[in-house]
Amino acid sequence: MEYKLEKEKIIIFGKDDFCSKHIFECGQFFAYNKNGNDYEIFAGDKKAVVKENNFGFEIVTKDTKFFEAFLDLGTDYSDLKKKLSKYEILKEPIKFGYGIRILKQSVFETLISFILSANNNIKRFTKTLFQIREKFGKKMQDYFAFPTHKELLCATEKDFTDFGAGYRAKYLYQVLRQVDENILEHWKGLPTKELRKQLIGLAGVGPKVADCVLLFGYGRGEVFPVDTWINQMYNKFYGENGESREKIREILTEQFQELSGYAQQYLFYFMRSNEGLIANSNSNKV
Repeated sequence: MEYKLEKEKIIIFGKDDFCSKHIFECGQFFAYNKNGNDYEIFAGDKKAVVKENNFGFEIVTKDTKFFEAFLDLGTDYSDLKKKLSKYEILKEPIKFGYGIRILKQSVFETLISFILSANNNIKRFTKTLFQIREKFGKKMQDYFAFPTHKELLCATEKDFTDFGAGYRAKYLYQVLRQVDENILEHWKGLPTKELRKQLIGLAGVGPKVADCVLLFGYGRGEVFPVDTWINQMYNKFYGENGESREKIREILTEQFQELSGYAQQYLFYFMRSNEGLIANSNSNKV
């Protein structure tokens, strides 16, 4: 994919390997406002506006180097899609979500976000995340940064309950007393299997949340988060009803290896967006 950095703008040429709708609405990221076809995105204490035009996209920001990395612009997704397209099950999902890119997110923000996402409504917990920013984050020019661990440590369990976190309020309160940015950074040196164990040992973190943090926070492409959508995809296309989610995870990671996370995103986005394919499903669950 061809792109260039200017003083306060990143220009992306073409749309084959970048689509803002696919990237921000595929279930990996929630800190954005959509205005028409524009996406106002917030990452940590940074902000950008992604605009679509006739030749591609423009990312307007004062932090071009940060968003170059955040949007994973250096990765050749054309090559990734070519490798994944050898799997028959991925051909249609890749055509449908051709512009997905896996974001390089903050581990701490990803952890808090996905603890909130568990069995939750997207609109509800997205609102909660913005309330957390406004109450505890640093005021920037026209938005609030995601709070640091030190800032968020001031929050009470009641604060999280008042923000609509529900039963997850106690988990947020507890996890802030278990880890901070330094511990999460230190864990980057661990092998994926050991890192997954450490994450599952945290309050509010089950296997699916752990795998999401591994994929979207730590960039471990060899993991395959399994939720309701992937579970039903597996039952529908693999024809093996009754398998546990952990077993499904093992089978799919064995199949897709180091590209598991990419395969998961194409499949997840395709299945959730085409909910008519699956009866009695709730497209608001992540």
